[in-house]
Amino acid sequence: MIGSQRTDRPRGGRMRIPRSRGAASGFLLVLLGVWGALIPFVGPYFDFAFTPDQPWTWTTGRGWLEVLPGAVPVLGGLLLLASRNRATAMFGGWLAVLAGAWFVVGRAFAGPFGIGSAGSPVAGGDTKRLWLEMTYFYGLGALIIFLGALAL
Repeated sequence: MIGSQRTDRPRGGRMRIPRSRGAASGFLLVLLGVWGALIPFVGPYFDFAFTPDQPWTWTTGRGWLEVLPGAVPVLGGLLLLASRNRATAMFGGWLAVLAGAWFVVGRAFAGPFGIGSAGSPVAGGDTKRLWLEMTYFYGLGALIIFLGALAL
């Protein structure tokens, strides 16, 4: 095949990916990120909160431990939804993985870093305390990590 060009490669090369590849993960990451960023503010309406258990109360701990790691997977999910480029999609996936990891370990680093506290769960029993911990931090973070890794 001297002097001929290969025409069996898709246009855009190896970096191009089908748009649908990250769509499901991206959409779920956006939903989980919105949940993580908003639940501290609306949870008190449903008696599902950490202290301070008043709606729409801003604290430094909420900003660093809930709002920021909630906003990052939203950005990562939007990148996954919109990207047709493998590098951009991978960047969105890594953003989600890092945000999920911060949901899981952020509270342990909050004290040494001096970034505030998430408060304590407002729960009468162990079952509710477990649900609060899982839906606000550990379970939410693990699910975001899983979806970000799946997208990668």
